[in-house]
Amino acid sequence: MKAVDTNILIRFLTGDDEVQAKKVYSIFKNAELEKQELFVPLLVILEMIWVLESVYEISRSDILDAIKDLLLMPVFKFEQLLAIQQFIYSAGSNTHDLSDLLIAYSAKVNNCESVITFDRKASKFELFELA
Repeated sequence: MKAVDTNILIRFLTGDDEVQAKKVYSIFKNAELEKQELFVPLLVILEMIWVLESVYEISRSDILDAIKDLLLMPVFKFEQLLAIQQFIYSAGSNTHDLSDLLIAYSAKVNNCESVITFDRKASKFELFELA
């Protein structure tokens, strides 16, 4: 199994570099035809959120929709799929920072009772605890 880096998903989602986007499409298509899965590390999802928000200024709802669409693609195997699913569900009904929510749900599925933080804003979410 091979894994994908953040820039692969960014090219796929934005198509901002036509040559690279075509290469990504080809990689995905070949993996699908060969019935191979591509591993998506949780850190790639976290970094992708940051890039889409800060560099591309994509809206929260569009980022969540993009992640939902990626989850539907059978070519991908996601690290901590349950955490990503819980994150998407939660993010749709609150305004907490997306990266913080993903961190919180990753900790939750790994049996942590909370995430200790100095971030006052993040600490307002139930899965965080102010240090």
